[in-house]
Amino acid sequence: MPAEQITQIQVKPIDVLMISILVQYLGIYLTRKIRLLRDYYIPPAVTGGLICSGIIALIYVYQGVEISFDMQIRDVLLLVFFSTIGLSAKLSTLAAGGKALAVMVVVAGLFLVIQNATGVGLVTLAGGHPGYGLFAGSVSFAGGHGTAIAWGAEAEAAGLDKASVAGIAFATFGLIGGGLLGGPVARGLINRYKLKGGSTAVESDSDDKSVATGNPASLSNLLGAILLLAICVESGDLVNRLLFEKGVLLPGFLTSMFVGILLTNLADLIRLRINLHTINKFGEVSLALFLAMSLMSMQLWSLAGAAGTIFFIMILQMLVITLFTTLIVFRVMGKDYDAAVMAAGFVGLGLGATPVAIANMSAVTARFGHSAKALLVIPLVGAFFIDLLNALVIKFYINVITNWLG
Repeated sequence: MPAEQITQIQVKPIDVLMISILVQYLGIYLTRKIRLLRDYYIPPAVTGGLICSGIIALIYVYQGVEISFDMQIRDVLLLVFFSTIGLSAKLSTLAAGGKALAVMVVVAGLFLVIQNATGVGLVTLAGGHPGYGLFAGSVSFAGGHGTAIAWGAEAEAAGLDKASVAGIAFATFGLIGGGLLGGPVARGLINRYKLKGGSTAVESDSDDKSVATGNPASLSNLLGAILLLAICVESGDLVNRLLFEKGVLLPGFLTSMFVGILLTNLADLIRLRINLHTINKFGEVSLALFLAMSLMSMQLWSLAGAAGTIFFIMILQMLVITLFTTLIVFRVMGKDYDAAVMAAGFVGLGLGATPVAIANMSAVTARFGHSAKALLVIPLVGAFFIDLLNALVIKFYINVITNWLG
C-alpha cells in the first residue's frame, strides 16, 4: 500500500498501559480455556500479545491504518523488573549460585559460537553473503532488537544492504519463538526425569526473617516497596550517567539491578526487614506488562516479504537450541528441577531476550514451585555476560568471514 495512503495513529503511554493490561487478561483467559497453552506453560503475555499484534497487522493491511505505540512506560517497567531481581538477591544466595553462574557463562559462550555457525552456514548454503548469517545467528537472536539495530548500522556501512531490516525481522521472530519453546522444553525434561519442584519452593513469609510481618498488601508494605523500587530506578540512572561521562556504557536495567542487590544486603546488615513477597509481586506485574507491550507492538506486516526464509531459519535455530539445551545445558547444570527451569530460561535467552527467559521460568515455577537458583543465574547471565560474550563472538566471526572472503 502506498505510503501516502497510510493513516498514522500513535497510541499514548497511558493508553498503552491500559491495552497491555487487557492483552494480559486475554492471555490469562485463553490459558485457562485452552489446555495446550496451559500444559506447555506458554506465558499469557505471549498469547495475548501475538493476538493483538495480529489484529493490528490486519487493520494495517485491510484498512490502511498503521497503529504504533509510545513505549515510555515499557522502558520504565523493564527497570522496575530488574530492580525487583536485585532486591531479591542476597549475598548468601549469590554465593550459593556462584559455581552455577560460572558454568552457565561458559555454556552460553559455547552456544553463541554454535548459533552463529548455524546462521552463517544456512545463509551461505542459500547463496547469500555469510555476513547476513550473523543476523540469522546471535546478533539478532541472543542479542535482540538493540544489538541487531546497532550491528545492522555497521553492516550497512560496510556494504550489506538492509542488514538492519533483516536483523529486526529475525529478532522479532526470535522473541516469538523463545516465548513459545521454553515451556515445552522444560515440560519435556520434567516429565522425562520425573522431577519435583517442592524442595525448591520459596519459603513462606512467616518463615523468612528478612520479610516484614503483616499483610503484604497493606498500605505500609506497598508504599515501602514502591519507595525501594523508585530508589533503584533513580539511583541506577544516576550511576549510568556518571559511568557514561567516564566512557563506560552499561544498560540501565543492569545498574538498577545492582543498586537493588546493594540495598537488600545493606538492609540485612542493619537488620531492616524488606517484604520480598510484595517486591516479587511488583516484579511479576512489571514483567507481564513489559512482555505484553513488546509483543503487541510488533509490526508484523514489515516482515511479510522475507517471512518464508526467516521462518525456515527460525525453525532450524529452534531445533539447534532445543538439542543444545536438553543435551548440554540441562546436564551440566545438574539434571535436577533447577536445571529444567534454567533450560526454559536459556531457550528464552538464546532466542529472544532476558524478559522472555524470565517469563518462561515464571510460567514453569508457577506450576511446579520456586527455583531461586534459576531465577538468579539466568537474569545475571542475560543482564551482563551474554552481551559481552556476544560481542566477542560476533567480532571473532567477522574476522573469520573477512579473511575467508579476503
